[in-house]
Amino acid sequence: MRLDRFISKSTAHSHQASRLMIARRQVRVNGVVMQDPRTDIDQFMTVTLGEELLQQQTAHYLMLHKPAGYLSATSDPVHPTVMELMPAPLRALLHIGGRLDRSSSGLLILTNDGLWSRRLTEPGKGIPKTYRVSTARPITHETHQRFADGIYFAFEDLTTSPAQLEQLDECEARLTIYEGRYHQVKRMFHAVGNHVVALHRESMGAIRLDATLAVAASRPLTPLEIASIEG
Repeated sequence: MRLDRFISKSTAHSHQASRLMIARRQVRVNGVVMQDPRTDIDQFMTVTLGEELLQQQTAHYLMLHKPAGYLSATSDPVHPTVMELMPAPLRALLHIGGRLDRSSSGLLILTNDGLWSRRLTEPGKGIPKTYRVSTARPITHETHQRFADGIYFAFEDLTTSPAQLEQLDECEARLTIYEGRYHQVKRMFHAVGNHVVALHRESMGAIRLDATLAVAASRPLTPLEIASIEG
């Protein structure tokens, strides 16, 4: 949002009055005087008008090692949720960037930056997501080719993007997909006559689950991890 519009929406001042106050050097953005009313303002910039604080919010980006048995939800009357594993002061601020089923484990991202999380999870962005998968029946050679060709989902009337399957054992593999649609991994294996019995997400783009991070523990993402999803 433009700075002049932000001030007029955040105060009782008119648009014209907002532009005049900017010109009179009464507005600071992140501590710096701004005189251009066209300056773009995002939700994490600190904006002051004279001595009045109009906006101040810190961006949070966290990695959680999700245990199985926890819902990827903000609240639930029956099951424990991943929010219960987060620092109490942050729980009301965060949302989940790329959910995992209650029975699944591994990398989960939580943030209060909606634009950033959309870039992370939007299917059209093609960000790779890698999972370690255990199946009920042996993984066939045909499965590799079917996943590489794409699996048709009738409900959405679409074919998944080509996925890479790395066989680790007879009933275990590492799968990389590029969309992250609803229950996608389980539905892909169901389409080839198999059943997922365990699912663990290892990475999303360049963000990998920290090998030193205990189950149910979290840590802030590094600046490099955050920047890997930007732009």
